[in-house]
Amino acid sequence: MATPRWHGALGVLAEMRRTPGVTRAAVAQRLGLSSGSATDITARLRELALLTETPAAATGRGRPTTVLGPHPDGPVVVAVDLRYEDWRCALAGLDGRPAVLEAAPHTSREPEQAVATIAAAVRRAHARLGDRVRAVAVAVAATVQDGRVVQASTLGWGRVDLTPLGLPGVPLRIDNDATLAGVAEARYGAGAGAGTALHVTVEVGVGGTLVVGGQPVRGATGAGGEFGHLPFGDHALRCPCGAKGCWDLTVDGRALARHLGEPPPSDPRTYALAVLGRTGHAARAAVDRAAGSLGTGIAGLVNALDPEVVTLGGLAAPLRTAANEAFTEAFTDGLMTFRRAAPPPLRTAALGDDAALHGAAATALDAVLTEESLTAWARLRGA
Repeated sequence: MATPRWHGALGVLAEMRRTPGVTRAAVAQRLGLSSGSATDITARLRELALLTETPAAATGRGRPTTVLGPHPDGPVVVAVDLRYEDWRCALAGLDGRPAVLEAAPHTSREPEQAVATIAAAVRRAHARLGDRVRAVAVAVAATVQDGRVVQASTLGWGRVDLTPLGLPGVPLRIDNDATLAGVAEARYGAGAGAGTALHVTVEVGVGGTLVVGGQPVRGATGAGGEFGHLPFGDHALRCPCGAKGCWDLTVDGRALARHLGEPPPSDPRTYALAVLGRTGHAARAAVDRAAGSLGTGIAGLVNALDPEVVTLGGLAAPLRTAANEAFTEAFTDGLMTFRRAAPPPLRTAALGDDAALHGAAATALDAVLTEESLTAWARLRGA
C-alpha cells in the first residue's frame, strides 16, 4: 500500500505513462479520484518536477482540464538498444517515449570495443543531465540469464559483461531485445489491452516473449523466450547457438540464401528485405518456404501458450504479407482443431524498429516509479 505521501501519486504517474497526452479529468475518472484530490495530487507532482500540466483543448462541456506530461526538469532514463548491426542510445521521460541521442553501426565485432563505445555514450548523457538520470536499461540481441548476457550467437559473442553500461548508484536493467519489444507491444502497442500477448519477431533469427499482465514470462533464470531455438527446423543444420534443428535457421535471411543457393549474407536482415522485393520464381519459392516455417512455428506457440493476441515484429509481418497464402496454410494446418474457428488475431507490431527501445525505457521506468525511488527524488529536490 502506498504511504500517505505517495497515495494516488503513483497511480497518476502510471496513467500519464500508460496514455501519453491523457487529461487530468480522465485520470481522475480512471482512478476514482475527486476533482479536488486530482488537483491536489498533480500540484504536488508539479512542485517535485515530476509532471507538467498544459491546458486541454476546450470541449464546450464541463470544467476546463489539463493535459499531463513529463516535467522538462524531471527524472529521465537512458535506454540502449544493442542490435546485430548497430546500437542506439536514447532518453525517455516519465511518459516512456524514447528520443535517440546517439546511434552508430558497430565499428568492431569485438564485444569489449562495442561495450566501451556505448558506455561512452551513456556517460555523455549522464554528464549532460546529472542526477536526473535515474535508471539505465539495455536491450540486447542476446540470451540474457539473471541479468547477464550468456550468449549472443548472431553477434558471435559468448558471455559478455554489460555492467560498464551502467552508472554509479543508478539501477541497471539488461534484457533480451525481443523480450523488451514484446513488453512494449503488450503495454502500448498492438497487444495493448490483452491480458496474455505473444510477441514473435524475426530479425537475425526468431525471438519473442509471452507477456502476461504486462510482464514477460522469463522462466527460472530469466532466459525464457528463446523461440528461435525451438527444434522446429532442419535437424541436419547446426545453429550458431550450438543446438541442431533451430527454428532460427528456417525463417530469416540465412534461410532465404540457403534456399536460393547463394552465399550466407553478412547482414541477413538487409538481405532478407532485398529477397522479399524480388519477383522471380526462385525468390518466390524461397519466401514461401520461409513463410511456411514461420506460420507453422507460430501455430505451435499458440497451441502451447494460448495467447489472446499475437503481435508480429521485425520481418515477421513483411514475410507473412509477401507469402500470405503459404503462411496462412501452414498456420492453420498447425493449429489444433478446436482453435481453428477462432484463432488469436495476428497483428503487425505497432512500434516498428523502436519497440525494443520502448521496452527498455519501460523496464527502466519500472525501477523509477516506486515509492523508494520517488522519495529519493524528492530528497534530491529538497522536499
